[in-house]
Amino acid sequence: MKKNYFIFSVAALALGFISFQRTGNVEVEKFLAKNQHKNANGAPSAKTGAPGENNCTQCHSGTSQSGTSENTFVLLSGFTPVTSYIPGQTYNVSVSMASAPAKKGFQATALSSSNTMAGTFTGQGVGGTSVSTSGGRQYANHTSTSNTSTNMAWLWTWTAPATNVGDVTFYVATNKTNNNSTASGDAIYLSQHIVGSTAGIDDNESVESNFVAGYNAETNAVKIDCTSLTAGEMFFNLVDMNGRSVFTYEMGNAQIGKNATSIKLPNDLKNGIYFVNVFINNTPMSAKIQVQK
Repeated sequence: MKKNYFIFSVAALALGFISFQRTGNVEVEKFLAKNQHKNANGAPSAKTGAPGENNCTQCHSGTSQSGTSENTFVLLSGFTPVTSYIPGQTYNVSVSMASAPAKKGFQATALSSSNTMAGTFTGQGVGGTSVSTSGGRQYANHTSTSNTSTNMAWLWTWTAPATNVGDVTFYVATNKTNNNSTASGDAIYLSQHIVGSTAGIDDNESVESNFVAGYNAETNAVKIDCTSLTAGEMFFNLVDMNGRSVFTYEMGNAQIGKNATSIKLPNDLKNGIYFVNVFINNTPMSAKIQVQK
């Protein structure tokens, strides 16, 4: 009889342990599921890599990488790309990723040379963005409906500072995820994009003052001419009217002075209006072209 009691007790303990283990696993799974997707509607504030801030690697494992060829930043006055701002004017801002990953995210802020917030952000539901505020700075973020490859670009509005504060730097952090529902295996890309002020600009000192881009239908190529005051890496990005990056090309190194080159476009590129964006050391130059084969 004692032996039967012993067997019953052992069986009860085993069942209790299994029940506890299953309950514990359920709780752990709930915890993981909750935290794996906690940033689906935008990262916590101050993760752009701007001065005094962390970046997305604080929550995602891995190291940050240069976003020079991954992050595409375009400042638009209406539908026209611009590289400088008029104080008090409102602009549309577009950020996209060249690689178009299946799952992705971003955060951006705009700072003056004194590292204070320059102007104000307004999120756009149709552009898949929201805005958060922390420490006197504003942050544009992705939303839960704009963090997949179906979203071409993130769009929001920026109202420039009411007075001329000089150059404004947009700090952008993007997250190229592997969509494994964990914080591991993701790639973080950081980039900086400088927007000058039209107030007091000396045309002789403007790096993009002689920037010209034109389309040649016979060769299906874009011819680019520009004058640069600095040497550095040149990068070409073609953006359609929806803000989608459709073609990128590493142009090599720019030399000080006159630079001219011709870039052949993909044969399957459709006719239409496109924005040519050329970057020299992250300094943008833009022009609009019409592709008509």
